[in-house]
Amino acid sequence: QMSVTSILALGMVLVIVAGQIDLSVGALAGLMGALSAMAYTNREWPLAAAFLMVLVLGALLGAVQGSLVAWLKIPPFIVTLGGMLMFQGALLGVTGGVSTSPGRSYVYIGQRYVPVLLGWTLAGLVAAWFLYRAARASGLKRLQWGGSAALVLAATGVMNAYEGIPMPVLLVVVLAAFFAGAAQHTRFGRHLYAIGGNREAAFYSGIAIERHIVGVFTVMGLLAAVAGVVLTARVGSATSDAGRMMELDAIAAAVIGGTSLLGGQGTVWGALLGALVMASLDNGMSLLNTESFWQPIIKGGILVAAVAVDMVGRRR
Repeated sequence: QMSVTSILALGMVLVIVAGQIDLSVGALAGLMGALSAMAYTNREWPLAAAFLMVLVLGALLGAVQGSLVAWLKIPPFIVTLGGMLMFQGALLGVTGGVSTSPGRSYVYIGQRYVPVLLGWTLAGLVAAWFLYRAARASGLKRLQWGGSAALVLAATGVMNAYEGIPMPVLLVVVLAAFFAGAAQHTRFGRHLYAIGGNREAAFYSGIAIERHIVGVFTVMGLLAAVAGVVLTARVGSATSDAGRMMELDAIAAAVIGGTSLLGGQGTVWGALLGALVMASLDNGMSLLNTESFWQPIIKGGILVAAVAVDMVGRRR
């Protein structure tokens, strides 16, 4: 249930860290999911081609929005708000208000599970890597790496007790590991933190700010396309209102996970934790039969509280 929000939150962390915002990701995800489903079902495209088409198109639309922000200096709030409205209109026009249900091959990525043996193998490899890092670390770091290994094995055990690791969860973990490494250990990622932390200092340090802004919006568009495919595959249908308001959940997940709206601070793994909190709230309130009008009120209050904690911490 948290997979789509998680994928959007991964990109949203990078966008916010760079001091930007993207309000169009939910609508873009819905549009890309619908286009891929319709290409596969109605146009009988090969599945790989349908997926690749929307990944390229999502990245291209993200780059267009980033270019408007970077080169024309239009505020990202305005650019992405306009993008959200245009993508919502395009989604309604493309679908005509009619749902499209793709076949079994398409929904595999959203509804199937990793075989139990393969799941244990993957978990064992990851846990072994964490234990190796623990052996080379000391003090608190050793405890953190060891705890991470135990957490991986425990979570895998819980999921394998049912039917296995869900495919969306595996995809989220792979993407999170990749983008966490990119954010912390590549020039592009470190420059995003520098731009969001102090744009003027980044400029005088020789960082190409405009290119990095275009790049981060391109990455966000690509991840929105991935989220759209997963969303369509998970629910088994492409609808005219798919992805609506998901951008707010993605922003909330990033902020609850420790990303500062002022830029320059945040982690990919923190965003996953925030997405887990948001999904747990939705699931828990549904299980408790909470009145529908209370659910957005509670989520909004938690989001405001998270931002307030961030602002107080920054002032200190």
